[in-house]
Amino acid sequence: MAKILVVDDSPADLRFLTEALAPTGHSVVSCTDAKEVERLVETERPDLALLDVVMPERNGYETLRALRRMPAAAGMKVIFVSSKGAESDVKWGLRQGAVDYLIKPYTPAQLTTLLGRHL
Repeated sequence: MAKILVVDDSPADLRFLTEALAPTGHSVVSCTDAKEVERLVETERPDLALLDVVMPERNGYETLRALRRMPAAAGMKVIFVSSKGAESDVKWGLRQGAVDYLIKPYTPAQLTTLLGRHL
């Protein structure tokens, strides 16, 4: 089983993601503050991160760029999870280094399919 880091500033979205992941058997670590991500990656060493794009203080793109500079994040896959679903948003997210892009609202089945593709 994999370890998944979930990052979203919305407690409701964080809860939905965590509950959608529960039946998968993967272990889940979550946070609502993008500034905590590096510390969690250092201590938890997740296999994959589900990263919101629109967050206060530091967006998901900036967070991913910071992670790419960390040895502890080497090999960790990132999937953006965002309400920004225009084709240009998706292309930009993938160009930033994400392996996939999940557009809100989504179903638990869509999330499970993505995890199956990348884990």
